[in-house]
Amino acid sequence: MKSAKTVFVCSECGAVSRKWAGKCPECERWNTMIEEEEVPSVSTKNGFASGKEVKAEKLSETALPSYIRNETGMGELDRVLGGGLVSGSVVLLSGEPGIGKSTLLLQISHELARGHKVLYVSGEESRGQLKLRAERLGVLAGELYILTETNLDAISRECMRLSPDVLIVDSIQTIYSERFTSVAGSITQVRECAMAFISFAKETGSAVFLVGHINKEGGISGPKILEHMVDAVLYFEGDRRQSYRIIRAIKNRYGSTNEIGVFEMSDEGLKEVPNPSEAMLEGRPLSVSGSAACVVMEGSRPLITEIQALVAPTAFPSPRRTADGFDYNRTCLLLAVLERRLNLKFSSHDVYLNIAGGMRLLEPAADLAVAVSLISAITDTVIPPDLIVFGELGLAGEVRSVPHAEYRVKEASRLGFRRIILPKSAVPTVKGKTDAVLYGIGSIFEILPLLTKEGKREE
Repeated sequence: MKSAKTVFVCSECGAVSRKWAGKCPECERWNTMIEEEEVPSVSTKNGFASGKEVKAEKLSETALPSYIRNETGMGELDRVLGGGLVSGSVVLLSGEPGIGKSTLLLQISHELARGHKVLYVSGEESRGQLKLRAERLGVLAGELYILTETNLDAISRECMRLSPDVLIVDSIQTIYSERFTSVAGSITQVRECAMAFISFAKETGSAVFLVGHINKEGGISGPKILEHMVDAVLYFEGDRRQSYRIIRAIKNRYGSTNEIGVFEMSDEGLKEVPNPSEAMLEGRPLSVSGSAACVVMEGSRPLITEIQALVAPTAFPSPRRTADGFDYNRTCLLLAVLERRLNLKFSSHDVYLNIAGGMRLLEPAADLAVAVSLISAITDTVIPPDLIVFGELGLAGEVRSVPHAEYRVKEASRLGFRRIILPKSAVPTVKGKTDAVLYGIGSIFEILPLLTKEGKREE
């Protein structure tokens, strides 16, 4: 009897090699070659194949589909999706274990099932577990069907029988096809099963949600091609020890990738947070150095967050640098600018930086607020609670303008901030549109005297 032949498949790009290598010859990633049994050449048809003859047609003669978008019942998720769930689309939702992916999908299933037929396929939980969660969340819609199955052929038969408008698969790593000998969750199984669900969505016009696990590096488990095949990739972020959750789109063929949705986890499930700025500032300490408010843009939404800095002397030759919610390398860069331009001795201090509320700031507009919080922490200067800061900081200490200054100022004024530090070049665009006092600055050298003056005025 011949032994089964094996090949090595890259978990990132899907490249196949006969021999193991420490580095993938295609994408050049290290330690990604995984051994699998060679898949025999068989028919590529799967249980979802309709057998229809496919013909090309002119783009000018192609009819525009009548379906556009369906609201999920959660405005925050609709915002991230670009206005709602598009029929015939495939959405990949990923996140940490226990972050609330299944809870979110069961809740939107309840809303979608009011006017659509929804099939919820679970490969991780039993019917009893789903029923208990549904009762806790109040999910009792009549057109919501559940199926606890991991075999692709069995799932395809049930999909053909029910013809659901929305199909939810929780999760893609638990589904397997008998056409392949590899175990569920392997590169081959994930790729082929995902392709089967994508074919089903495109042929029938059903919207498909796929839940994806993440690996120890924080990326989506399985081949990288999985993210290329789907129409949208959503990340569910947040600290499980805190109540707030954030959905962020990193790919979206039907909308922007800059929008975020904010939720709060409670005993009754996930609740939308329509005004996240107020939630992020809740419990903000007053009369404490190192705390600065910042307004950033997440897509079309301005968000106000609190930046906290703690600077403490150290006796060790290598001071510690910690940044939670902000890029570590960017933190080191800003520390170097402040030490070189303002002669502040951060090299003899430990520096701890934290973005309150579990937010993750990626926009350069947060640079100036981070710098202000660091200056406040090392000089022990209290920042007035009604002062807010935004702007990009360059290596020469210059303060650069950022887009959407008008929206930022409007949001800050709405939440009661009466003093705003912003780039000098942005002042003409917002002057006369707010009652707040505007401090336009052109370089970091203007910050220290301004903070000292405002701190004394507050006292």
